[in-house]
Amino acid sequence: MATTMTETTPPGTEAPAFWDLDPHEHPPGASTMLGFWLYLMSDCLIFAMLFAAWGVYGAAYAGGPTPKELFDLKLVAVNTAMLLLSSITYGFAMISSDEKRQGAVLGWLAATGLFGAAFLAIELYEFSHLLHEGAGPQRSAFLSAFFTLVGTHGLHVTFGLIWLVTLMVQVARRGLEPANLRRLQCLSLFWHFLDVIWIGVFTFVYLLGVMR
Repeated sequence: MATTMTETTPPGTEAPAFWDLDPHEHPPGASTMLGFWLYLMSDCLIFAMLFAAWGVYGAAYAGGPTPKELFDLKLVAVNTAMLLLSSITYGFAMISSDEKRQGAVLGWLAATGLFGAAFLAIELYEFSHLLHEGAGPQRSAFLSAFFTLVGTHGLHVTFGLIWLVTLMVQVARRGLEPANLRRLQCLSLFWHFLDVIWIGVFTFVYLLGVMR
């Protein structure tokens, strides 16, 4: 025997759609931050593999020069200081963005860019000096692993500087709008991430390399 269903909604009204029964709102920019965190995790895997390669090949000198013969720790220490200072100045830029001081944000970002450029200049000088000494990446597995790891980090800093300049232009034109604040936060995560990676490079590649 067939049964009939009675209407529970008043005449002239429509039943709410199922997606309206339990509304769930996402804050603006949430997907952007999630996507950027996923990108950083993938970058962590890349550097983890490069550090693993260094752990395997870091002592494979093939009768060539060793880290103690090649690395200038004083120069590397100055280079490390440049990157650490750039991280500090970016922190001041984020504080200024919270206070809605656009001019201060641009000033601190410019200081960050100068420190980052100094870091790259010193790194390029180190690479050119090693190549001049005949210690190129083809000389040994140790040097191949060194150039790959340090060079990949340098490329990330280069892309970070391009992003930094682009963001400064956007802030100068549009101010500290919500979209620019999200971009500042994403670049902050990226820049501090590079700082952490470099501390690992300085410790495991340079310091421990010279101590071998």
